[in-house]
Amino acid sequence: MSNRLKIVEDGRTPCNSEQDEWRDAIPARSHIKARIEEEVSHTLAFLEAPESGSFWSVEKKIIALTLTLGRLFLAYFLAWRHERFASEFPALCLQGFHVKSPQPRLLGTYFGKVRYWRTYLRRHDREGLYPLDAALGLTADGFSFNVIALAAKLCTMATSYDQAAALFSLFLSWAPSKMSFEKAVLGLGRYTNEWFEKAPAPPRDGEVLVIQVDGKATPTATDSEMEKRRGKRAARPKAPSPRHRGREKRRRRGSKPRRKKGDKSKNGKVVTLVVMYTLRVGKDEKGREKILLGPINRRFYGSYASKRHAFAVARREANKRGFSPGSGKLIQIVSDGDEDIARVAKEVFPEAIHTLDVMHVMEKVWDAGASLFKEGTLEQKVWVKKMEAFIYRGKALEVVGEMAAGLEGIPKTGPGNKGRRERLGKIRDYLFNRIDQMNYGWLRRQDLELASGSVEGAVKHVLGKRFDNGGMRWIRERAEALLQLRCIELNGDWESFVAFVHDKTWQATKEELRARRLLIRRPGALPSIGLSA
Repeated sequence: MSNRLKIVEDGRTPCNSEQDEWRDAIPARSHIKARIEEEVSHTLAFLEAPESGSFWSVEKKIIALTLTLGRLFLAYFLAWRHERFASEFPALCLQGFHVKSPQPRLLGTYFGKVRYWRTYLRRHDREGLYPLDAALGLTADGFSFNVIALAAKLCTMATSYDQAAALFSLFLSWAPSKMSFEKAVLGLGRYTNEWFEKAPAPPRDGEVLVIQVDGKATPTATDSEMEKRRGKRAARPKAPSPRHRGREKRRRRGSKPRRKKGDKSKNGKVVTLVVMYTLRVGKDEKGREKILLGPINRRFYGSYASKRHAFAVARREANKRGFSPGSGKLIQIVSDGDEDIARVAKEVFPEAIHTLDVMHVMEKVWDAGASLFKEGTLEQKVWVKKMEAFIYRGKALEVVGEMAAGLEGIPKTGPGNKGRRERLGKIRDYLFNRIDQMNYGWLRRQDLELASGSVEGAVKHVLGKRFDNGGMRWIRERAEALLQLRCIELNGDWESFVAFVHDKTWQATKEELRARRLLIRRPGALPSIGLSA
Protein backbone atom coordinates (compact mmCIF):
# COMPACT_ATOMS: atom_id res chain seq x y z
CA MET A 1 0.00 0.00 0.00
CA SER A 2 1.08 3.60 -0.63
CA ASN A 3 2.88 5.34 2.23
CA ARG A 4 0.31 8.12 1.89
CA LEU A 5 -2.18 5.93 3.79
CA LYS A 6 -0.14 5.71 6.95
CA ILE A 7 -1.84 7.20 10.00
CA VAL A 8 0.19 9.06 12.56
CA GLU A 9 0.28 7.05 15.81
CA ASP A 10 1.11 9.86 18.24
CA GLY A 11 -2.12 11.83 17.67
CA ARG A 12 -0.59 14.65 15.64
CA THR A 13 -2.02 15.91 12.36
CA PRO A 14 -1.59 13.19 9.72
CA CYS A 15 0.70 13.92 6.81
CA ASN A 16 -1.44 15.10 3.88
CA SER A 17 1.27 14.24 1.37
CA GLU A 18 -1.31 13.41 -1.31
CA GLN A 19 -1.61 17.19 -1.82
CA ASP A 20 2.09 18.00 -2.03
CA GLU A 21 2.02 17.99 -5.83
CA TRP A 22 -0.20 21.09 -5.95
CA ARG A 23 1.54 22.99 -3.18
CA ASP A 24 2.99 25.47 -5.71
CA ALA A 25 0.66 25.08 -8.70
CA ILE A 26 -3.04 24.78 -9.41
CA PRO A 27 -4.01 21.11 -9.92
CA ALA A 28 -6.16 20.01 -12.81
CA ARG A 29 -9.35 18.11 -12.03
CA SER A 30 -8.16 15.22 -14.15
CA HIS A 31 -4.99 14.95 -12.07
CA ILE A 32 -6.90 14.81 -8.77
CA LYS A 33 -9.30 12.27 -10.25
CA ALA A 34 -6.35 10.09 -11.23
CA ARG A 35 -5.03 10.31 -7.66
CA ILE A 36 -8.39 9.18 -6.29
CA GLU A 37 -8.43 6.18 -8.62
CA GLU A 38 -4.83 5.40 -7.67
CA GLU A 39 -5.65 5.41 -3.95
CA VAL A 40 -8.65 3.13 -4.45
CA SER A 41 -6.57 0.79 -6.62
CA HIS A 42 -3.78 0.61 -4.02
CA THR A 43 -6.31 -0.12 -1.30
CA LEU A 44 -8.00 -2.95 -3.20
CA ALA A 45 -4.61 -4.49 -3.94
CA PHE A 46 -3.72 -4.29 -0.26
CA LEU A 47 -6.98 -5.93 0.84
CA GLU A 48 -6.49 -8.79 -1.60
CA ALA A 49 -2.87 -9.41 -0.58
CA PRO A 50 -2.24 -12.54 1.55
CA GLU A 51 -0.02 -10.59 3.97
CA SER A 52 -2.57 -7.80 4.54
CA GLY A 53 -2.52 -8.52 8.28
CA SER A 54 -5.08 -8.83 11.05
CA PHE A 55 -8.46 -7.16 10.98
CA TRP A 56 -7.20 -4.68 13.56
CA SER A 57 -4.36 -3.45 11.33
CA VAL A 58 -6.54 -3.50 8.20
CA GLU A 59 -9.24 -1.43 9.86
CA LYS A 60 -6.72 1.18 10.99
CA LYS A 61 -5.42 1.56 7.43
CA ILE A 62 -8.95 1.79 6.04
CA ILE A 63 -9.65 4.64 8.47
CA ALA A 64 -6.60 6.47 7.16
CA LEU A 65 -7.71 5.78 3.57
CA THR A 66 -11.17 7.19 4.30
CA LEU A 67 -9.66 10.45 5.54
CA THR A 68 -7.30 10.62 2.56
CA LEU A 69 -10.10 9.99 0.07
CA GLY A 70 -12.25 12.59 1.82
CA ARG A 71 -9.56 15.22 1.35
CA LEU A 72 -9.10 14.23 -2.31
CA PHE A 73 -12.83 14.35 -3.02
CA LEU A 74 -13.07 17.81 -1.49
CA ALA A 75 -9.98 18.97 -3.42
CA TYR A 76 -11.60 17.67 -6.61
CA PHE A 77 -14.82 19.56 -5.85
CA LEU A 78 -12.97 22.80 -5.12
CA ALA A 79 -10.84 22.49 -8.26
CA TRP A 80 -13.96 21.91 -10.36
CA ARG A 81 -15.72 24.96 -8.89
CA HIS A 82 -12.61 27.09 -9.43
CA GLU A 83 -12.49 26.09 -13.09
CA ARG A 84 -16.14 27.09 -13.47
CA PHE A 85 -15.42 30.52 -11.98
CA ALA A 86 -12.45 30.99 -14.32
CA SER A 87 -14.85 31.08 -17.26
CA GLU A 88 -16.68 34.04 -15.66
CA PHE A 89 -13.60 36.19 -15.07
CA PRO A 90 -13.69 37.99 -18.49
CA ALA A 91 -17.20 39.24 -17.73
CA LEU A 92 -16.11 40.41 -14.29
CA CYS A 93 -13.21 42.30 -15.83
CA LEU A 94 -15.72 44.28 -17.88
CA GLN A 95 -17.42 45.29 -14.59
CA GLY A 96 -14.20 46.88 -13.34
CA PHE A 97 -12.74 43.97 -11.37
CA HIS A 98 -9.03 43.26 -11.57
CA VAL A 99 -8.22 39.55 -11.56
CA LYS A 100 -5.22 38.69 -9.42
CA SER A 101 -3.18 35.53 -9.58
CA PRO A 102 -4.77 32.50 -7.84
CA GLN A 103 -3.57 31.98 -4.29
CA PRO A 104 -3.44 28.71 -2.30
CA ARG A 105 -5.30 28.21 0.95
CA LEU A 106 -5.42 25.45 3.55
CA LEU A 107 -8.93 24.68 4.70
CA GLY A 108 -9.52 22.64 7.86
CA THR A 109 -12.18 20.04 7.01
CA TYR A 110 -13.70 16.99 8.64
CA PHE A 111 -11.08 14.86 6.86
CA GLY A 112 -8.08 17.09 7.58
CA LYS A 113 -6.40 20.04 5.89
CA VAL A 114 -7.29 20.49 2.21
CA ARG A 115 -5.22 22.72 -0.02
CA TYR A 116 -7.07 24.50 -2.81
CA TRP A 117 -6.54 27.52 -5.03
CA ARG A 118 -8.84 30.48 -5.56
CA THR A 119 -8.64 33.73 -7.47
CA TYR A 120 -8.71 37.15 -5.83
CA LEU A 121 -10.74 39.97 -7.41
CA ARG A 122 -10.27 43.65 -6.64
CA ARG A 123 -12.09 46.81 -7.68
CA HIS A 124 -10.98 50.33 -6.84
CA ASP A 125 -14.20 51.38 -5.12
CA ARG A 126 -14.78 48.15 -3.20
CA GLU A 127 -13.01 45.72 -0.95
CA GLY A 128 -11.51 42.72 -2.68
CA LEU A 129 -13.09 39.29 -2.56
CA TYR A 130 -12.59 35.63 -3.28
CA PRO A 131 -15.68 34.73 -5.34
CA LEU A 132 -15.18 30.99 -4.87
CA ASP A 133 -15.27 31.29 -1.06
CA ALA A 134 -18.32 33.55 -1.20
CA ALA A 135 -20.21 31.24 -3.57
CA LEU A 136 -19.53 28.16 -1.43
CA GLY A 137 -20.37 29.85 1.87
CA LEU A 138 -16.88 29.32 3.28
CA THR A 139 -15.99 31.43 6.28
CA ALA A 140 -12.84 33.49 6.66
CA ASP A 141 -11.74 31.36 9.62
CA GLY A 142 -9.88 28.64 7.74
CA PHE A 143 -12.27 25.87 8.82
CA SER A 144 -15.28 24.32 7.18
CA PHE A 145 -18.66 24.92 8.80
CA ASN A 146 -18.87 21.22 9.76
CA VAL A 147 -15.60 21.51 11.68
CA ILE A 148 -16.74 24.65 13.49
CA ALA A 149 -20.08 23.05 14.43
CA LEU A 150 -18.44 19.81 15.58
CA ALA A 151 -15.89 21.67 17.69
CA ALA A 152 -18.63 23.70 19.40
CA LYS A 153 -20.78 20.61 19.99
CA LEU A 154 -17.91 18.72 21.62
CA CYS A 155 -17.37 21.71 23.91
CA THR A 156 -20.99 21.40 25.12
CA MET A 157 -20.50 17.69 25.90
CA ALA A 158 -16.95 17.48 27.26
CA THR A 159 -15.90 18.85 30.65
CA SER A 160 -13.31 21.27 29.23
CA TYR A 161 -12.03 22.77 26.00
CA ASP A 162 -8.89 20.62 26.35
CA GLN A 163 -10.98 17.47 26.49
CA ALA A 164 -13.06 18.58 23.50
CA ALA A 165 -9.89 19.10 21.44
CA ALA A 166 -8.57 15.69 22.54
CA LEU A 167 -11.81 13.97 21.50
CA PHE A 168 -11.76 15.74 18.14
CA SER A 169 -8.20 14.59 17.50
CA LEU A 170 -8.92 11.07 18.71
CA PHE A 171 -11.50 10.43 16.01
CA LEU A 172 -10.28 12.63 13.14
CA SER A 173 -6.48 12.48 13.73
CA TRP A 174 -6.18 16.27 13.80
CA ALA A 175 -7.74 19.14 15.72
CA PRO A 176 -7.87 22.94 15.71
CA SER A 177 -6.22 24.78 18.57
CA LYS A 178 -7.93 25.01 21.94
CA MET A 179 -8.41 28.73 21.34
CA SER A 180 -10.27 27.94 18.11
CA PHE A 181 -12.65 25.70 20.08
CA GLU A 182 -13.54 28.56 22.42
CA LYS A 183 -13.90 30.95 19.48
CA ALA A 184 -16.29 28.48 17.83
CA VAL A 185 -18.44 28.48 20.97
CA LEU A 186 -18.48 32.28 21.14
CA GLY A 187 -19.15 32.56 17.41
CA LEU A 188 -22.13 30.22 17.38
CA GLY A 189 -23.24 31.67 20.71
CA ARG A 190 -24.04 34.97 18.97
CA TYR A 191 -26.98 33.28 17.26
CA THR A 192 -28.55 31.43 20.19
CA ASN A 193 -30.92 34.21 21.31
CA GLU A 194 -32.25 34.61 17.79
CA TRP A 195 -32.59 30.84 17.46
CA PHE A 196 -34.62 30.49 20.65
CA GLU A 197 -36.86 33.34 19.52
CA LYS A 198 -37.48 31.96 16.02
CA ALA A 199 -37.42 28.21 16.69
CA PRO A 200 -40.79 26.56 16.06
CA ALA A 201 -42.83 24.98 18.84
CA PRO A 202 -42.37 21.23 19.26
CA PRO A 203 -45.04 19.11 17.56
CA ARG A 204 -47.75 16.98 19.19
CA ASP A 205 -47.78 18.73 22.56
CA GLY A 206 -49.92 17.82 25.54
CA GLU A 207 -52.80 19.67 27.19
CA VAL A 208 -51.03 20.74 30.44
CA LEU A 209 -47.82 22.79 30.55
CA VAL A 210 -45.41 22.30 33.46
CA ILE A 211 -42.65 24.86 34.12
CA GLN A 212 -40.02 24.06 36.73
CA VAL A 213 -37.52 26.75 37.75
CA ASP A 214 -34.41 26.61 39.91
CA GLY A 215 -31.07 28.35 40.24
CA LYS A 216 -27.47 27.34 40.79
CA ALA A 217 -24.33 29.40 41.33
CA THR A 218 -21.33 28.50 39.18
CA PRO A 219 -17.78 29.63 40.00
CA THR A 220 -16.76 32.88 38.32
CA ALA A 221 -13.50 34.79 38.23
CA THR A 222 -13.01 37.52 40.83
CA ASP A 223 -11.75 41.01 39.96
CA SER A 224 -8.27 40.13 41.17
CA GLU A 225 -8.24 36.96 39.07
CA MET A 226 -9.39 38.94 36.04
CA GLU A 227 -6.62 41.46 36.61
CA LYS A 228 -4.07 38.65 36.64
CA ARG A 229 -5.52 37.18 33.45
CA ARG A 230 -5.51 40.45 31.54
CA GLY A 231 -2.31 41.91 32.91
CA LYS A 232 1.12 41.49 31.43
CA ARG A 233 2.61 38.13 32.31
CA ALA A 234 5.85 38.30 34.25
CA ALA A 235 8.81 36.18 33.25
CA ARG A 236 8.63 32.74 34.80
CA PRO A 237 11.93 31.01 35.36
CA LYS A 238 11.79 27.34 34.56
CA ALA A 239 11.68 25.03 37.58
CA PRO A 240 14.47 22.47 37.98
CA SER A 241 11.91 19.68 37.52
CA PRO A 242 8.12 19.20 37.34
CA ARG A 243 8.18 18.31 41.05
CA HIS A 244 9.29 21.85 41.92
CA ARG A 245 6.83 23.85 39.83
CA GLY A 246 4.53 24.42 42.81
CA ARG A 247 7.41 25.60 44.96
CA GLU A 248 8.50 28.14 42.35
CA LYS A 249 4.91 29.34 41.91
CA ARG A 250 4.46 29.89 45.66
CA ARG A 251 7.78 31.74 45.80
CA ARG A 252 6.71 34.14 43.04
CA ARG A 253 3.23 34.66 44.49
CA GLY A 254 4.27 35.13 48.09
CA SER A 255 2.32 34.02 51.14
CA LYS A 256 -1.38 33.63 50.53
CA PRO A 257 -3.64 35.17 53.21
CA ARG A 258 -5.73 32.67 55.11
CA ARG A 259 -9.40 32.81 54.17
CA LYS A 260 -11.64 33.97 56.99
CA LYS A 261 -14.51 31.86 58.23
CA GLY A 262 -17.52 32.36 55.98
CA ASP A 263 -15.54 33.77 53.05
CA LYS A 264 -16.47 32.21 49.72
CA SER A 265 -13.75 31.25 47.27
CA LYS A 266 -16.27 30.20 44.62
CA ASN A 267 -17.49 33.75 43.86
CA GLY A 268 -20.62 32.11 42.47
CA LYS A 269 -22.95 33.78 39.99
CA VAL A 270 -26.45 32.36 39.75
CA VAL A 271 -27.80 30.70 36.63
CA THR A 272 -31.58 30.50 36.32
CA LEU A 273 -32.58 27.19 34.75
CA VAL A 274 -36.03 26.55 33.29
CA VAL A 275 -37.41 23.14 32.37
CA MET A 276 -40.63 23.07 30.34
CA TYR A 277 -42.69 20.07 29.25
CA THR A 278 -46.29 19.13 28.70
CA LEU A 279 -48.58 16.37 29.97
CA ARG A 280 -51.19 14.62 27.88
CA VAL A 281 -54.55 13.49 29.24
CA GLY A 282 -54.90 9.70 29.11
CA LYS A 283 -56.23 6.67 30.95
CA ASP A 284 -54.57 4.25 33.33
CA GLU A 285 -53.71 0.71 32.24
CA LYS A 286 -57.22 -0.45 33.11
CA GLY A 287 -58.73 2.35 31.05
CA ARG A 288 -60.83 3.68 33.92
CA GLU A 289 -59.03 6.50 35.75
CA LYS A 290 -57.92 9.69 34.01
CA ILE A 291 -54.19 10.35 34.36
CA LEU A 292 -51.66 12.73 32.85
CA LEU A 293 -49.00 11.11 30.67
CA GLY A 294 -45.57 12.62 30.10
CA PRO A 295 -43.24 14.39 30.15
CA ILE A 296 -43.68 15.38 26.48
CA ASN A 297 -41.29 17.65 24.54
CA ARG A 298 -39.10 18.55 27.49
CA ARG A 299 -36.96 21.62 26.83
CA PHE A 300 -34.20 23.34 28.83
CA TYR A 301 -33.27 27.00 28.97
CA GLY A 302 -30.63 28.56 31.21
CA SER A 303 -29.11 32.02 31.49
CA TYR A 304 -26.82 34.11 33.66
CA ALA A 305 -29.16 37.05 33.04
CA SER A 306 -31.89 37.96 35.51
CA LYS A 307 -34.72 35.68 36.61
CA ARG A 308 -37.09 38.03 34.82
CA HIS A 309 -35.33 37.33 31.54
CA ALA A 310 -35.65 33.56 32.07
CA PHE A 311 -39.38 33.93 32.76
CA ALA A 312 -39.78 36.19 29.72
CA VAL A 313 -38.31 33.40 27.58
CA ALA A 314 -40.59 30.86 29.30
CA ARG A 315 -43.61 33.09 28.56
CA ARG A 316 -42.63 33.36 24.91
CA GLU A 317 -42.16 29.60 24.61
CA ALA A 318 -45.46 28.94 26.39
CA ASN A 319 -47.23 31.21 23.91
CA LYS A 320 -45.61 29.34 21.03
CA ARG A 321 -46.88 26.06 22.42
CA GLY A 322 -50.45 27.29 22.60
CA PHE A 323 -50.54 28.31 26.28
CA SER A 324 -50.93 32.05 25.81
CA PRO A 325 -52.99 34.13 28.27
CA GLY A 326 -56.67 33.58 27.64
CA SER A 327 -56.15 30.16 26.05
CA GLY A 328 -57.85 28.49 29.02
CA LYS A 329 -55.14 25.82 29.19
CA LEU A 330 -53.60 24.79 32.49
CA ILE A 331 -50.06 25.93 33.37
CA GLN A 332 -48.30 24.71 36.51
CA ILE A 333 -45.10 26.29 37.87
CA VAL A 334 -43.05 24.31 40.39
CA SER A 335 -40.16 25.83 42.36
CA ASP A 336 -38.31 25.41 45.65
CA GLY A 337 -39.88 28.40 47.42
CA ASP A 338 -37.50 31.13 46.24
CA GLU A 339 -39.30 34.44 46.85
CA ASP A 340 -37.92 36.14 43.73
CA ILE A 341 -39.02 33.24 41.53
CA ALA A 342 -42.50 33.30 43.08
CA ARG A 343 -42.85 37.07 42.62
CA VAL A 344 -41.70 37.10 38.98
CA ALA A 345 -43.75 33.99 38.18
CA LYS A 346 -46.89 35.70 39.46
CA GLU A 347 -46.20 38.76 37.29
CA VAL A 348 -45.38 36.86 34.09
CA PHE A 349 -47.78 33.91 34.55
CA PRO A 350 -50.71 35.30 36.58
CA GLU A 351 -52.98 32.51 35.32
CA ALA A 352 -50.65 29.67 36.39
CA ILE A 353 -50.84 27.37 39.42
CA HIS A 354 -47.71 27.84 41.53
CA THR A 355 -46.59 24.79 43.52
CA LEU A 356 -43.96 24.56 46.24
CA ASP A 357 -41.78 21.46 45.85
CA VAL A 358 -43.18 18.94 48.35
CA MET A 359 -39.74 17.47 49.04
CA HIS A 360 -38.56 20.91 50.09
CA VAL A 361 -41.55 21.11 52.45
CA MET A 362 -40.68 17.74 53.95
CA GLU A 363 -37.13 18.90 54.64
CA LYS A 364 -38.61 21.79 56.60
CA VAL A 365 -40.90 19.40 58.48
CA TRP A 366 -37.96 17.23 59.52
CA ASP A 367 -36.10 20.33 60.73
CA ALA A 368 -39.18 21.35 62.69
CA GLY A 369 -39.37 17.88 64.22
CA ALA A 370 -35.75 18.22 65.35
CA SER A 371 -36.74 21.41 67.21
CA LEU A 372 -39.63 19.68 69.00
CA PHE A 373 -38.00 16.31 69.74
CA LYS A 374 -34.55 14.91 70.08
CA GLU A 375 -33.25 14.23 66.59
CA GLY A 376 -33.45 10.59 65.50
CA THR A 377 -35.92 9.53 68.18
CA LEU A 378 -39.12 7.59 67.59
CA GLU A 379 -41.15 10.59 68.72
CA GLN A 380 -39.68 12.73 65.96
CA LYS A 381 -40.35 10.08 63.31
CA VAL A 382 -43.96 9.58 64.43
CA TRP A 383 -44.59 13.32 64.44
CA VAL A 384 -43.07 13.78 60.97
CA LYS A 385 -45.12 10.87 59.64
CA LYS A 386 -48.28 12.49 60.97
CA MET A 387 -47.38 15.83 59.36
CA GLU A 388 -46.60 14.07 56.08
CA ALA A 389 -50.10 12.58 56.03
CA PHE A 390 -51.58 16.04 56.59
CA ILE A 391 -49.48 17.50 53.77
CA TYR A 392 -50.42 14.90 51.16
CA ARG A 393 -54.11 15.21 52.08
CA GLY A 394 -53.96 18.95 51.42
CA LYS A 395 -54.08 19.99 55.08
CA ALA A 396 -50.96 22.13 55.14
CA LEU A 397 -52.63 24.70 57.39
CA GLU A 398 -53.00 22.04 60.11
CA VAL A 399 -49.25 21.37 59.83
CA VAL A 400 -48.59 25.04 60.47
CA GLY A 401 -50.99 24.89 63.40
CA GLU A 402 -49.16 21.90 64.89
CA MET A 403 -45.89 23.83 64.63
CA ALA A 404 -47.46 26.87 66.29
CA ALA A 405 -48.75 24.68 69.12
CA GLY A 406 -45.34 23.05 69.48
CA LEU A 407 -43.71 26.48 69.63
CA GLU A 408 -46.01 27.46 72.51
CA GLY A 409 -44.91 24.32 74.33
CA ILE A 410 -41.21 25.15 74.23
CA PRO A 411 -40.21 27.19 77.30
CA LYS A 412 -38.67 30.57 76.57
CA THR A 413 -35.83 29.87 78.97
CA GLY A 414 -33.65 26.85 79.41
CA PRO A 415 -30.65 25.30 77.68
CA GLY A 416 -30.96 25.57 73.88
CA ASN A 417 -34.61 26.63 73.98
CA LYS A 418 -34.00 30.02 72.41
CA GLY A 419 -32.38 28.47 69.34
CA ARG A 420 -35.11 25.81 69.07
CA ARG A 421 -37.84 28.45 69.21
CA GLU A 422 -36.13 30.60 66.56
CA ARG A 423 -35.70 27.69 64.16
CA LEU A 424 -39.23 26.43 64.61
CA GLY A 425 -40.68 29.93 64.30
CA LYS A 426 -38.87 30.53 61.00
CA ILE A 427 -40.11 27.23 59.59
CA ARG A 428 -43.68 27.97 60.69
CA ASP A 429 -43.58 31.41 59.04
CA TYR A 430 -41.93 30.03 55.91
CA LEU A 431 -44.70 27.47 55.36
CA PHE A 432 -47.51 29.83 56.35
CA ASN A 433 -46.36 32.44 53.80
CA ARG A 434 -46.50 29.77 51.07
CA ILE A 435 -49.68 28.02 52.14
CA ASP A 436 -51.37 28.83 48.81
CA GLN A 437 -48.64 26.82 47.02
CA MET A 438 -49.19 23.65 49.07
CA ASN A 439 -52.58 22.34 47.91
CA TYR A 440 -51.15 18.85 47.45
CA GLY A 441 -54.42 17.00 48.01
CA TRP A 442 -56.03 18.68 44.99
CA LEU A 443 -52.84 18.32 42.95
CA ARG A 444 -52.79 14.57 43.59
CA ARG A 445 -56.40 14.21 42.54
CA GLN A 446 -55.60 16.11 39.31
CA ASP A 447 -52.44 14.01 38.82
CA LEU A 448 -50.30 17.17 38.61
CA GLU A 449 -46.72 17.59 39.75
CA LEU A 450 -45.84 17.77 43.44
CA ALA A 451 -42.03 18.04 43.22
CA SER A 452 -39.40 19.72 41.08
CA GLY A 453 -37.35 16.64 40.34
CA SER A 454 -36.94 17.48 36.65
CA VAL A 455 -35.25 20.81 37.25
CA GLU A 456 -33.23 19.45 40.19
CA GLY A 457 -31.82 16.78 37.88
CA ALA A 458 -31.28 19.35 35.13
CA VAL A 459 -29.29 21.55 37.51
CA LYS A 460 -26.88 18.67 38.09
CA HIS A 461 -26.73 17.56 34.45
CA VAL A 462 -26.91 20.84 32.53
CA LEU A 463 -24.91 23.00 34.95
CA GLY A 464 -23.05 20.88 37.49
CA LYS A 465 -21.34 18.48 35.10
CA ARG A 466 -20.08 21.22 32.77
CA PHE A 467 -19.79 24.47 34.74
CA ASP A 468 -18.95 23.50 38.34
CA ASN A 469 -15.82 21.37 38.19
CA GLY A 470 -12.61 21.84 40.13
CA GLY A 471 -10.45 24.78 39.10
CA MET A 472 -13.09 26.40 36.90
CA ARG A 473 -13.46 30.19 36.97
CA TRP A 474 -15.93 31.45 34.38
CA ILE A 475 -16.59 34.87 32.93
CA ARG A 476 -20.37 35.11 32.77
CA GLU A 477 -20.58 36.38 29.20
CA ARG A 478 -18.32 33.58 27.96
CA ALA A 479 -20.11 30.94 29.99
CA GLU A 480 -23.48 32.22 28.69
CA ALA A 481 -22.63 31.25 25.10
CA LEU A 482 -21.62 27.73 26.14
CA LEU A 483 -24.68 27.36 28.39
CA GLN A 484 -27.06 28.34 25.60
CA LEU A 485 -25.38 25.90 23.19
CA ARG A 486 -25.51 23.12 25.79
CA CYS A 487 -29.25 23.67 26.22
CA ILE A 488 -29.77 23.52 22.45
CA GLU A 489 -27.80 20.28 22.23
CA LEU A 490 -29.67 18.67 25.14
CA ASN A 491 -32.98 19.78 23.63
CA GLY A 492 -32.16 17.72 20.53
CA ASP A 493 -32.14 20.83 18.33
CA TRP A 494 -28.45 20.92 17.44
CA GLU A 495 -28.75 20.05 13.75
CA SER A 496 -31.62 22.49 13.26
CA PHE A 497 -29.65 25.23 15.02
CA VAL A 498 -26.52 24.58 12.96
CA ALA A 499 -28.57 24.67 9.73
CA PHE A 500 -30.12 27.96 10.91
CA VAL A 501 -26.70 29.57 11.49
CA HIS A 502 -25.29 28.16 8.24
CA ASP A 503 -28.15 29.48 6.13
CA LYS A 504 -28.02 32.86 7.83
CA THR A 505 -24.27 33.32 7.36
CA TRP A 506 -24.32 31.96 3.81
CA GLN A 507 -27.07 34.37 2.81
CA ALA A 508 -25.09 37.28 4.27
CA THR A 509 -21.98 36.05 2.44
CA LYS A 510 -23.80 35.99 -0.90
CA GLU A 511 -25.20 39.47 -0.33
CA GLU A 512 -21.85 40.97 0.69
CA LEU A 513 -19.82 38.89 -1.82
CA ARG A 514 -17.18 38.10 0.77
CA ALA A 515 -16.52 35.41 3.33
CA ARG A 516 -17.60 36.28 6.84
CA ARG A 517 -15.72 35.43 10.02
CA LEU A 518 -17.67 33.14 12.33
CA LEU A 519 -15.07 32.55 15.04
CA ILE A 520 -14.84 35.46 17.46
CA ARG A 521 -12.66 36.25 20.45
CA ARG A 522 -14.95 38.55 22.44
CA PRO A 523 -18.33 37.38 23.80
CA GLY A 524 -21.54 39.32 23.44
CA ALA A 525 -23.41 40.92 26.31
CA LEU A 526 -25.84 38.99 28.47
CA PRO A 527 -29.37 38.91 27.01
CA SER A 528 -31.70 41.72 28.02
CA ILE A 529 -35.11 41.49 29.67
CA GLY A 530 -37.03 43.07 26.80
CA LEU A 531 -38.41 40.15 24.80
CA SER A 532 -41.47 40.02 22.65
CA ALA A 533 -44.17 37.89 24.22
